[in-house]
Amino acid sequence: MLIDSHCHLDFLDSPEVPGGIAGVLSRSRQAGVSAILVPAVSPGNFDRVALLADREPEVFFALGIHPMYVESLSDGALIDLHNALDRFRHHPKLVAVGEIGLDHHVPGLNREKMLQFFIAQCRLARDAELPVVLHVRKAQDQVLAVLRRFGIRHGIAHAFNGSDSQADAYCRQGLRLGFGGAMTFARAHRLHRLAVRLPLESLALETDAPDIPPAWMSPGEGNEPAQLARIADYLAVLRNIQPAEVIRHTAAAVCDSLPALGRYRQTLSDDPSAPEGR
Repeated sequence: MLIDSHCHLDFLDSPEVPGGIAGVLSRSRQAGVSAILVPAVSPGNFDRVALLADREPEVFFALGIHPMYVESLSDGALIDLHNALDRFRHHPKLVAVGEIGLDHHVPGLNREKMLQFFIAQCRLARDAELPVVLHVRKAQDQVLAVLRRFGIRHGIAHAFNGSDSQADAYCRQGLRLGFGGAMTFARAHRLHRLAVRLPLESLALETDAPDIPPAWMSPGEGNEPAQLARIADYLAVLRNIQPAEVIRHTAAAVCDSLPALGRYRQTLSDDPSAPEGR
């Protein structure tokens, strides 16, 4: 069961994308992708990602405020998130608070405000007993400190780009590490080393579509979940194992780190009338 643990599907509803979202999902199904997690980035797309989950059987969603969106928002956005989490608290396909975190890579962002929003969202995740989906750049230790403070032990550090010791720290905390297109570049030596050294059960596959296209895509070519099968193949080559083993273990890792997704998928697998492969 291929699971794309991070995809901004709502951003693929564009004239430049063949067939729009329907075309993206058709191609992902043909590639064997059976579940897609779509994280929100701001209050403006909370309802949009939830609607996608309602409409499409393989789509799940997370609600959160991306650190790069914090700059343009007031504290009222945190109230909007609190209200949305309460409104959707019984939705079987709400699986996490995300995409949240810290980004110290982009210059000029208000780091104090970003940290304030991240702390507030971790508190909401703790209180709602939800995992987190993290965006972290050049702030791994700061993020880990907040996770420890709130006792958060489920979730995914999306597009992981930290050190060996930071990877180990996330794993000890109980989180999985997202690996996707960045891993497929020949120069990504550190990611290759981590992808081989870390237990396979600690890795989650992702595309981050439409962002972070894999190495085999042409500049300007749109990334989408259908690329996940080749990403799984790439990881299998790195580890010298069969792709089926990569798919099995990474899917189990995602279901363990996002328990609501695991429970929903199990319900479908127990239902003889459920569509094949979903």
